[in-house]
Amino acid sequence: MGPAAAQCRLLAGGSQENELRRRGAHALTLIVMSLQCSNDSEEDMFGDPDSFCGNSSLLAQVDDIEQKYLQDENKDIKAAGEIVLGNLQSGIHQKNDNFSTKENMVVFEADKEEGFQMNENDPVDNNQELTVSILDDLPSSQLLYFEEMNELSSDSRLSSISEIRNKFVSSSSVKIRSPSSFCPDAEHRNRPTDFSSDSKCDLFKAESLKDHLKSAMTVNAKAQTLQVSKTKQLKEAVLSEEICVARKTIESPSADIGPFYGLPSKVKDLFRQFRGIETLYEWQHDCLMLDSLQQRRNLIYSLPTSGGKTLVAEIIILQELLCRHKNALMILPYVAIVQEKVRGLSSFGVELDFLVEEYAGSKGRFPPLKRRKKKSLYIATIEKGHALVNSLIETERIDDLGLVVVDELHMLGEGSRGATLEITLAKLLYTSKNTQIIGMSATLNNVGDLQKFLQAEYYTSNFRPVELKEYIKIRDTIYAVDSKTENGFTFSRLLNFKYSSNLEKADPDHIIALVTEVIPEYSCLIFCPTKKNCENVASMVCKYLKKEFRLHREKEKQDLIQNLKNIGNGSICPVLKQTIPFGIAYHHSGLTNDERKSIEEAYSTGVLCLLACTATLAAGVNLPARRVILRAPYVANDFLKKSQYKQMIGRAGRAGIDSAGESILIVQEKDKHLVQNLVTSPLENCYSNLLMELTKGMQSLLLSLVGLKIAVTHEEVSSFMCSTLLGVQQQLLSNEKSLSEITEDGLANLVEKGLLKERTSAKDHDPKRTLTITLLGKATYKGAIDLAYCNLLYRELKKGLEGLVLESNLHLLYLATPYDMTLNCTPDWMIYLRQLNQLSAAEQKIMDIVGVPESFITKKASGQAIRKNVDSAVVNRLYLSFVLYALLKETNIWSVSEKFNMSRGYVQNLLNSAASFASCVLHFCEELEEFWVYKALLTELTKQLTYCVKTELIPLMEVAGVLEARAKQLYNAGYKTLAHLANANPETLVGTIKHLSRCQARQMVSSAKMLLSEKAEALQEEVEELLKVPTDIPGAYVILIHSCLCSAIAQGALGTGLTAQWVLLRA
Repeated sequence: MGPAAAQCRLLAGGSQENELRRRGAHALTLIVMSLQCSNDSEEDMFGDPDSFCGNSSLLAQVDDIEQKYLQDENKDIKAAGEIVLGNLQSGIHQKNDNFSTKENMVVFEADKEEGFQMNENDPVDNNQELTVSILDDLPSSQLLYFEEMNELSSDSRLSSISEIRNKFVSSSSVKIRSPSSFCPDAEHRNRPTDFSSDSKCDLFKAESLKDHLKSAMTVNAKAQTLQVSKTKQLKEAVLSEEICVARKTIESPSADIGPFYGLPSKVKDLFRQFRGIETLYEWQHDCLMLDSLQQRRNLIYSLPTSGGKTLVAEIIILQELLCRHKNALMILPYVAIVQEKVRGLSSFGVELDFLVEEYAGSKGRFPPLKRRKKKSLYIATIEKGHALVNSLIETERIDDLGLVVVDELHMLGEGSRGATLEITLAKLLYTSKNTQIIGMSATLNNVGDLQKFLQAEYYTSNFRPVELKEYIKIRDTIYAVDSKTENGFTFSRLLNFKYSSNLEKADPDHIIALVTEVIPEYSCLIFCPTKKNCENVASMVCKYLKKEFRLHREKEKQDLIQNLKNIGNGSICPVLKQTIPFGIAYHHSGLTNDERKSIEEAYSTGVLCLLACTATLAAGVNLPARRVILRAPYVANDFLKKSQYKQMIGRAGRAGIDSAGESILIVQEKDKHLVQNLVTSPLENCYSNLLMELTKGMQSLLLSLVGLKIAVTHEEVSSFMCSTLLGVQQQLLSNEKSLSEITEDGLANLVEKGLLKERTSAKDHDPKRTLTITLLGKATYKGAIDLAYCNLLYRELKKGLEGLVLESNLHLLYLATPYDMTLNCTPDWMIYLRQLNQLSAAEQKIMDIVGVPESFITKKASGQAIRKNVDSAVVNRLYLSFVLYALLKETNIWSVSEKFNMSRGYVQNLLNSAASFASCVLHFCEELEEFWVYKALLTELTKQLTYCVKTELIPLMEVAGVLEARAKQLYNAGYKTLAHLANANPETLVGTIKHLSRCQARQMVSSAKMLLSEKAEALQEEVEELLKVPTDIPGAYVILIHSCLCSAIAQGALGTGLTAQWVLLRA
């Protein structure tokens, strides 16, 4: 059981109390047995002969035993701590006026309103504190020694020791938090959870058993050896058991360690400081108190957009990292959201001493470093999350991952990325019984299938912090969406805006009338079907706005224009130059990363009040608005889906700012009936995409199952497939083939491609077909290469070995150009020919190696007929290689996009995709010894593509969210290294760097600190591994023991008596 009401129920039960004490005693007995040593025994109380030198020392063993038996997830650790401590107090016969005994429990008699709180005005004696801390570290044998000495001393001496004992018990008891602080009353359940509650408690960070033993051994070394009777030894064992059980129950990894949902009160202070969050919504409190979470069962929860889902996930993650001491993985749909979350949580990591690691694009280490001290939160895209899980399964470390949180769970039903997400979750469910999965989404319908797949419980609520009012507009009439009426609409009002004949022609949809009702005082989003439509709408609106709109925050808008010019090296989009003075901009994939980030920041701070955007913004970073307008019920040429509609209108209404949010869907008469169905229909179902995306879905899954040895026989593979979402939704399959037949076909296809091998063995007259993976198959799944291209990639890399052109990196860039980008590429043949003519003689050899004749390009440019067949995919891929080649030389997206007549957004996407694919090709080559020459080359190329800036800016751009423009600002201001940024004062940064808010400065510094800490931890791990003394050195066995133990005894780390005898026996 966990905190709050469930915990209180446990405290009241006598049978539960006995069970907890029994389990605690059992665990203690095992610990004592492993350490016990007597005069006639040769057992080593300090572990194996490599004691104090290797991982199997006493302290390491204690750690192992402690961790093994402190993971009972069905018991309430805090309750057990209080039960045992209560008995400990009564066993020592100490009485304290501040305590009262009830039902064998120790309950602190605190003021009802103030809770468990120390009086700040009480004087504290330093000597008293020292005495208490020393006694806290003394073993029971030492306390018994004091007791025997006291019997021989005067009554005053006896009284003194009794007083010390009393202080010891009081000190120990006061460290246990009052159970009432966990139990919200009925009133509390009916209101938001107040962060600023008057209830307080002193946090106690208990020592680990290892630390306690260290202190105890030091004291033992200085104490006299006392021969005690059998009765005394028995008393010592009983007392020792009670103390150890008390400590164990307090220190358990699954124990609550604070008043804020089992977290320290510092966590709620950080949420207030970093997020401005004072209270939790009632649904958030109820969700966090669910039995499924307390008992670590999987959970799916669904709420409308802006309902506060992410905060609940973050609290659960912090519980995993701080209370259970396990790593956690958070899977997010897009790179931009990953970077935003890394920036946001790095501040918490710095304050609470855990690591935040980014897995997006080309970033991420596989397998992740195994940290000895700090725990890690991995924040990953869907693809990188899958690769991370694969690496943990392969290294048998999957149980180190205690929690996986999936945002936008509905993406299970979206193409190849949905297939990858399904594969990841299926592997987690199949290989780890200790990893909890939490899924959240705003748009789920067939939850039953997802529950069955994830073996999860479900929580939902219709809560929104700000009321959402839905409208549709037909001609000049606005109707309110009302599901209770027959057609779904009720009349609301007529537009009150005078249109001239010219304005009517320019704006037939009355967009200007709709936006001027809210801007510039409030914000507004207009979702448009296409990128071009976004730019047209932005231009049209500002053309007919009054000049007074230019005066609103005029200087800040001019600063934004100058910032965009700096990003483009003096160039700026003419549309943005026209619209920004009116507080208007467009937002779509045609912008560069730097431009998009600058526009988002300006909108968030109110400098821009209107964005014309595509549907991708609805699923991306959080940019809410007072009013959301849907320009048409289409995304490109496809009619709007209900889930897309819900995501878009969900951006309406800003919590804490607006009292209500509005959405207006502009509808043409011809689409009226389709829109009626849209607003009244349920959300779309979420279906498996394993079959729809064959090479990235089913076949990729089968290959990795065998490669990771999750399933190596046909029967095991079939069993696994039944546990996937596809296995749950087998009714979707056609009647032609069953799931097992589809699986068999997939395995046969992989064998045919040379990615798997099959061996048949007859045992007991029962033929058994075993599957093994080939080297090419292993390289394919570890590199996350699409199976449609793995053989082609292998052939091209093999051909490159025959004559790799290293005069420049053009040949390497060709090999690192993503295959799927060639499908949407249409070369400009004149530009192609111009680029070809600029190549050196050595570089022109690349044309022949890859198979693109110069004559082919010449004829294409001159418009002549082509008789010879040339692979268009290869031609397009080489053209994209020229674009990347120019980018690495010029490091400026604007100039390269103009040179190749491409949109700068397309060039940006090409660069990001190439960096990610280069990383995949690197992992592919690492598994094939014949490609050893590519490893160093691709490592450097991946780095160049990831940052694509001058070398001196790369250290700054490693920080999450710091792009080229910001890196230049920082570098010019004197922040030239990661250490400079990590040690910067946020206030100084705000005053030095233009257009930098305090929140951004704080997040930037925290991200730099986190990255620096991560690198330092990695180096420290490497140092410790290098200095670790091997335990299998031939002939060094006795010498190693003798030198280590003699050194330990000389330093006073070991006691005398039995330990000295053990040394003699061993030596």
